[in-house]
Amino acid sequence: MAQAAPTPGGGMMGRIRANRAARPTRTPDLFDERIHTVGRYGIPVVLGLVYGLWAAANRRDGGEITGWNILFGFVTAIVFIVLCIAVATFAPLLKRELHSLVKSAFAGAAIGFLYSQTGESIYRSVALGVVVTAGIFLVFFYRYYTREDGAGNRIR
Repeated sequence: MAQAAPTPGGGMMGRIRANRAARPTRTPDLFDERIHTVGRYGIPVVLGLVYGLWAAANRRDGGEITGWNILFGFVTAIVFIVLCIAVATFAPLLKRELHSLVKSAFAGAAIGFLYSQTGESIYRSVALGVVVTAGIFLVFFYRYYTREDGAGNRIR
């Protein structure tokens, strides 16, 4: 019975290295460009409508729904949608530190604004916004720091 001659780098470890080299570095894209475009604008719109409803509900504090309350909810939703799309569009163009800071500041300001509509102290709203900003900044910074090089190119 004939057997293959051993080769340098062969064996189990050589096959593992060869399989790793053959794998693509990015996950496959399952959706076409149209679906990505719908998601790019659809997700902020849905989030904005929920955010506007939430802000209006916080502001009316269980009272009756008025026209001014509905207007406040829609204006809040439109502002949120515009800012969310702007952050999602322009933040990736920044370096990883500023990228993390812009996204986390947007989230912290959004939470602080929602909390301020409940009638609580502005100091508590600001403190909550700063805590949320700091927590999200740490998560985003770690994510970008471990997946980009110093120039902002993806390494994984």
